[in-house]
Amino acid sequence: MPEIDWQQAYYGDLQGVYALLVAPLAFLAWRLAAAPDPERAVAPETARFVSLLTLVFAVETMIDPIATGPLLKTAAWADGWLARVIPFAFVLLGDWRVLLLALGVGRSARRLGENALAALGLSLVVPVVAGGSYAVAGRIWPDLHGQVLWMLYELGFGLLCVGLARVWVPRVAARDPAVGAFLRAVFGYSAAYYALWLFADLLIVAGGLDLGWAIRMVPNQLYYAFWVPFVYWRFFAAPASAPVRKASA
Repeated sequence: MPEIDWQQAYYGDLQGVYALLVAPLAFLAWRLAAAPDPERAVAPETARFVSLLTLVFAVETMIDPIATGPLLKTAAWADGWLARVIPFAFVLLGDWRVLLLALGVGRSARRLGENALAALGLSLVVPVVAGGSYAVAGRIWPDLHGQVLWMLYELGFGLLCVGLARVWVPRVAARDPAVGAFLRAVFGYSAAYYALWLFADLLIVAGGLDLGWAIRMVPNQLYYAFWVPFVYWRFFAAPASAPVRKASA
């Protein structure tokens, strides 16, 4: 039986594009037939915000692997500045969605503009710190592996999620335990896929193990395919028979 080249499989369109489209497409089809019930929401007053956000990012997570995969391989884009800007923009957008969701539910969805700017500011902290650290490390170790930049990024956003879950979320939970539990779940989920990416990259860079590319496929699915369904079903999770909180005036 021939040995699988996991790095080649990782960069193939089956893993990098088509497998990432299945869950978001199924979610969108399901949403066409099943409208959310605000009274089963963790926070009914932000149900519309979460419903719209999950729809928007279900579409965005389908565009992402297409734009950063087949489109970037075209002759017009492959060697231009877009080949650097587009992947970074989607990475930043993927982090921004987590923070926008958290601020919209944990503070107030009515403060959308303020929350969007605050989420963007928090999102930019990680690439700035990771990029600066990588530049400094590159001067000390000129042969530093390029994947270390992403490892620093993965570590940074994972720590940001843990820090927010430990420092900010308890204050939210003090006034609304259900919202606090939801936010812990969201930050925990996001920290999990960044931890898996970091573990896989350690195997690749430090251990030289091709298996790291196979492990990388798991957080890819968590990030692209299942983040939106997880958020949606975790938010609209109250059993039909359970007492619910009415939206505040």
